[in-house]
Amino acid sequence: MKNQWVFLLMVAMLTVTLHTFGQNKKVGGPCEGCEAIYESPAPFDKLETVVKLPDATWDGKKPLGINGVVYKADRKTPAPGVVIYIYHTDETGHYTAKADAKGWEKRHGSIRGWMRTNEKGEYKFVTLRPASYPGRTDPAHIHVTVKEPGLPEYYIDEYLFDDDPLLTADKRQKLENRGGSGILKLIDAGNMYKAERHIYLGQNIPNYPANQ
Repeated sequence: MKNQWVFLLMVAMLTVTLHTFGQNKKVGGPCEGCEAIYESPAPFDKLETVVKLPDATWDGKKPLGINGVVYKADRKTPAPGVVIYIYHTDETGHYTAKADAKGWEKRHGSIRGWMRTNEKGEYKFVTLRPASYPGRTDPAHIHVTVKEPGLPEYYIDEYLFDDDPLLTADKRQKLENRGGSGILKLIDAGNMYKAERHIYLGQNIPNYPANQ
């Protein structure tokens, strides 16, 4: 009889543990470096919708302007108040940080920025096109983390460039399309390049709540 009670107690404890684990699974799964979104230089509610990254310049160069709309999980309702954090390599393919860099800037480099979608879900940033890592076959990319109201931060697919020869057919097939496709098709607008990417919250994001 005692053994039966011990067995029932163990089953009950295991059930509670599994239930708690299931409830506490992180939206988006593991995300090293996503916490850098909290290093924003301004409170989230004070962030601008349009941001110019530190490398952006028209001095003998053509910068890149990327804009889009962030939609809720229904893929049609604009999502206001979503914070977006981006960072990427410089034109040599390195994450170069300032001498006095702190926190994640030491690893992400100083070419990074934060923005917050407006009431129409819009966002935009201006930067220079990054280069791929020296001596490697990874396509050039821009990392992106999002933080929507009421949920923890999570990463979505990187911004990639459709004309990048390193973005092979095999690499395209392996993309997860988290938040929708991140492949950009650049348009030469004369004094700069432009591209558009819409973001769909929750799309292909593990553990994303069904009621969002």
